Amino acid sequence: MQVFDVKVFGERLHALRLEKGIGQNLLAKDLELSNASISYWETGKQEPGAAAIFKLARYFDVSADYLLGLTDD
Repeated sequence: MQVFDVKVFGERLHALRLEKGIGQNLLAKDLELSNASISYWETGKQEPGAAAIFKLARYFDVSADYLLGLTDD
């Protein structure tokens, strides 16, 4: 069974944010989240909740499975 790897999530979130050319502050503002949350997720200090994963998947037009490291596309 595969285990959730917060590091993979953080790396993917960081890459998606850079691809879109936005900073953590803008992402946090757009999704009504705190700047600290974005930073903690990207550095693996905290795990996101289901609502945040949903918002991020919709915002970046990717699947939650991709963000969670379950698929590579």
